[in-house]
Amino acid sequence: AYEAGDNRIVLEIDPSSSFGTGSHETTRLCLESLENLVRPGDRVLDMGCGSGILSVAALLLGAGHVTCVDIDENCIATTRENLLRNGFLENAYRTFCGNAIADTVLADTIAAEPYDLISANIVADVIIAMRPLFHRCLKPGGMLLTSGIIGQRAAEVADQLESAGFSICERLEKNDWVLYRV
Repeated sequence: AYEAGDNRIVLEIDPSSSFGTGSHETTRLCLESLENLVRPGDRVLDMGCGSGILSVAALLLGAGHVTCVDIDENCIATTRENLLRNGFLENAYRTFCGNAIADTVLADTIAAEPYDLISANIVADVIIAMRPLFHRCLKPGGMLLTSGIIGQRAAEVADQLESAGFSICERLEKNDWVLYRV
């Protein structure tokens, strides 16, 4: 429930069995970052979309289009439901179910048009494995948000991102969970 009284944007979400209620530290870090980074008309890629909370947030904040990807078909169904719940029609987004690391056709489809902003709120191992795909998908000057990183793995993820040619612009942390903006 939300009591109106300020100019905050209200995002309605039913996570069902998907990750992404908005209460976990990693999701909150991503939401707060999106609030500061999304520009009108941005093309956004949400890798590991879960409930679709970050996709919905990006569109509510003015993104022009989002691409939602998850390995779990239930997450894709939940994402679609949450996008519709927040008033977004299918022309504002597209969804893909599959493993973008192993499926080159899926990776090529996702990377066909570059993105202004990529959010990847997943886990350290997947972020590390997706570094080449992030390079393919990100527009020059675009932003990559990586989260879902437990503190003890943060240095490793930072090293891997930097060795792949990314420059870390910002590190944010909540209760031993880390977000990198590159």
